[in-house]
Amino acid sequence: MKALYRPLSLLVSVGGGLLASAVFRQVWRRLTGEDRAPRATDRTFSAWQVVAAAAAQGAVVGAVKAAVDRAGAAGYEKATGAWPGNE
Repeated sequence: MKALYRPLSLLVSVGGGLLASAVFRQVWRRLTGEDRAPRATDRTFSAWQVVAAAAAQGAVVGAVKAAVDRAGAAGYEKATGAWPGNE
């Protein structure tokens, strides 16, 4: 039954990535008032702004990924009665 979890987790992960991007855009917009975060090659931002943006993005993406993966595993367990990970 755990073999069914792999394709489902792939779909959940893609959705989580899209959600993480949307969440980060909102967080960045609220923190800075800017519509987009600086890129590493964008000269109009200082190095610390680029690094801060990357750190914030990493934190948001990591948290959203963990939350989505956990919710997917819990949903799978509720539907099948088996936890998909290592116990």
